[in-house]
Amino acid sequence: MERPDLNVEDLLSLYEERREEINRRIEEFKDFMNRSDEEVFAELCFCLCTPQSKAVLCWNAVSRLMENRLLYDGSPEEITPYLKGVRFRRKKASYIVLARRLFKEGDRLKIKDRILTFNDPLRIREWLVRNVKGVGMKEASHFLRNIGLGLNLAVLDRHILKNLKRLGVIDDIPKTLPKRTYEEIERDMKVFSKKIGIPMAELDLLLWSLEAGHVFK
Repeated sequence: MERPDLNVEDLLSLYEERREEINRRIEEFKDFMNRSDEEVFAELCFCLCTPQSKAVLCWNAVSRLMENRLLYDGSPEEITPYLKGVRFRRKKASYIVLARRLFKEGDRLKIKDRILTFNDPLRIREWLVRNVKGVGMKEASHFLRNIGLGLNLAVLDRHILKNLKRLGVIDDIPKTLPKRTYEEIERDMKVFSKKIGIPMAELDLLLWSLEAGHVFK
């Protein structure tokens, strides 16, 4: 049986229940660019791993790779076994290594300097989509949100799209999300966010938690 349509009153009620937890997570995002380049790069790798995979499994895998330094020095063949539970792990291991090469200068990662050359989250997102293999609009938005540079961007994964449809924000879940469609849904979500008084980043975490049962990132 399909779940009933979600109404705004129920959503606002759940928001009040989870607001403190959501706000703690948002504060972590806002502080993220004060962390090291290695931690920012790890967040990008997490977002690279998430398509069609469970977020918690992806973060656990990236955390293990950070601990043993393979995230920063390992080959695709060395990284792949650690991506247990992550779909398309061989391909994603190669994406991690390619991203590392892109952001490395000499023996140091310089990801913060590179992305901060742009002062507009939309321009950063566009650059990431064009230059980081494996990163699409959703992954770039997810990464920028998580490091506090894209708190007004939509992270349109399957959980969010499903609940936007249940709320009547969109009529149907698109089979594919080309840039134009992504931006159209993002605009619709921003209008809805403003209408109900829940900021975009908080709304995203709230809608995601409806499916996952907890607030993550």
